Amino acid sequence: MDLKRVVVTGIGALTPIGNTAQEYWEGLYNGVSGAARITKFDPSLFKTQFACEVKNFEVTNFIPRQDARKMDLFTQYAVVVADEAVADSGLDLDKVNKDKIGVIWGSGIGGLKTFEEEVIAFSGGNGTPRFNPFFIPKMIADSASGQISIKYGFRGPNYVTVSACSSTNNAVIDAFNYIRLGRMVACVTGGSEAAVTQAGVGGFNALRALSERNDDPATASRPYDKDRDGFVLGEGGASLILEEYEHAKARGAKIYCELVGGGFSSDAYHITAPHPEGYGAYLSMKDALEDAQMDVSEIDYINTHGTSTPLGDPQEIKAIEQLFGEHAYKMSVSSTKSMTGHLLGGAGAVESVAAILALDKQIVPPTINLFNIDEVINPGIDLTPNKPKARKIDVVLSNCFGFGGHNATLIFKKI
Repeated sequence: MDLKRVVVTGIGALTPIGNTAQEYWEGLYNGVSGAARITKFDPSLFKTQFACEVKNFEVTNFIPRQDARKMDLFTQYAVVVADEAVADSGLDLDKVNKDKIGVIWGSGIGGLKTFEEEVIAFSGGNGTPRFNPFFIPKMIADSASGQISIKYGFRGPNYVTVSACSSTNNAVIDAFNYIRLGRMVACVTGGSEAAVTQAGVGGFNALRALSERNDDPATASRPYDKDRDGFVLGEGGASLILEEYEHAKARGAKIYCELVGGGFSSDAYHITAPHPEGYGAYLSMKDALEDAQMDVSEIDYINTHGTSTPLGDPQEIKAIEQLFGEHAYKMSVSSTKSMTGHLLGGAGAVESVAAILALDKQIVPPTINLFNIDEVINPGIDLTPNKPKARKIDVVLSNCFGFGGHNATLIFKKI
């Protein structure tokens, strides 16, 4: 069958370096670090005492208090960024067929703060099982898509994908497939996470996954640098409005770009460590290119997973070199996690917005804190160190890889 084309007509973002998509881009362009000492709880007893938190966020500026109290923070973030994206899309909610608009969201963890609070309250009590009646609805990950759907009355497919740090890319690919198969005309997609909690930081510390650069948080997220010592935990979210091309064109919508391909793979190797040869990453990118019916030479910029971990960074570069060959040294590559930190299940969302705006602005955002490139990484790779780079960009590829060996890749094209 003939597949329909899918375009992006709206974006929204709430990140550690900007509370709207425009502010987020300004933070990326200026190389701003979102990392600082944690304010959400006293981190003094933790090995890592900093994170990339969302700043100056007052939920009641967006959601009535009585509604917000029924949502975990990750759901609040989801609703806020979806609102921005829907408004940006210009969809006329009185005219669209809401039966054909869905909400497919991504979150790797869901309501961690809610779970933590309820368990602490129970364990500190007298043993009487008293729980907030909204405990379960706030905690479960699918609350995010449910709340967005209820607010707008979108009655199409509605669910949340959970695949660790690949969650959002999986959600976007699912939305992409439903639209190009003609099952939906549009979809609110994206992802959010709010894991800067005692359990979140403590759990990743126990895994030895986080940077412990407490004396200099702003430079702690340093993908591809030889002195990197782990990732920096981030929070927030972002949203995309995906729409069938003819539907968008008929209503005169602003079109940012076209989503042309999505790829999946599994490392089938280890629950937390990446494949040592980057084979899963290679397969995911290869699958996305095949889906898009594109040659490697057509990719201009890769927004890498690039978490600032000792194992993950070189494996991804190895996969890029293996797949792209000589073209690997003609593209630009960067990790925006150097600025936002790692949003876990929400990472793919904020990085998709970065990719879309890179196409729109014809600028590659930088990899900041890149002081000394790790000697295991080929110096011929353009890692866009520390400053943005203006260049011709027609196609962007964006990677996400998650614990459990989950890999998902998106390809966006200028239209």
